[in-house]
Amino acid sequence: MAAIQEAVAGLCGPSCLDLPADVEASLAAAQQKERSPVGREVLERLLENAAIARDENLPICQDCGLAVVYVDLGADVHLTGGDLYQAINAGVRQGYEEAYLRKSVCHPFTRQNTGDNTPAVVHLRLVPGDRVRLVLVPKGGGSENMSRVFLLTPAVGRKGVKQKIIETLEAAGPNPCPPNILGVAVGGTFDDAAVRAKRVLLREIGSTNPDPEAAELEQELMEDLNKLGTGPAGLGGDTTCLAVFVDIKPCHIASLPLAVNVQCHAARHKEVVL
Repeated sequence: MAAIQEAVAGLCGPSCLDLPADVEASLAAAQQKERSPVGREVLERLLENAAIARDENLPICQDCGLAVVYVDLGADVHLTGGDLYQAINAGVRQGYEEAYLRKSVCHPFTRQNTGDNTPAVVHLRLVPGDRVRLVLVPKGGGSENMSRVFLLTPAVGRKGVKQKIIETLEAAGPNPCPPNILGVAVGGTFDDAAVRAKRVLLREIGSTNPDPEAAELEQELMEDLNKLGTGPAGLGGDTTCLAVFVDIKPCHIASLPLAVNVQCHAARHKEVVL
């Protein structure tokens, strides 16, 4: 488990200091197309901020997030030497301390800080192979607070699902630090949809959804969401959303679950394969 701890610790700093290349490229492309002068200025400052963070080893955002860790465990892997969850939390504890990152985890009622950004939220998935893939996502509170889960009536159909997604981002306004990335999960169950909506945020911006139905919905939503006019930092413009990632799954005949996970412009995540 020492290898797991060290790997997680090694992801904490880089994930908060180095904006992923696809996100940075998306911001740059948006800056070139943005018609609002204020919107262009905000996007320019976001790109400048990302460059300074990388060059000077400073957090991209003061909110260094709650650590969400995705573990893809190969079926042929046998972990020894302790408890996986304890190792991950030890890694988060170590990594946030070594990188001087803000600790943002507290008791829900007393609001007393745990002091080390643990416990992390861990999602474990068994996959084929003999490797362990770890992805760390520091999820900020502003964007997370604007995320939503709905149990819709089946009668609302595709049109009703689209409307709820648009309403969610419109109501969010400037709070989730736009331009945003949306993870959308349709179908499944209440809990399953919420998990899938966050996991799908790991997709690379610009990638093509292999599900044609989901890909078509992504394109429609991108057009509609960027017509909202919220714009960068909520100050108006064409760039409210950088990407929409949709996952569609069958559900119970009586249900139509929908989860919308909102991600801020600092869509931070890093991964390692052991």
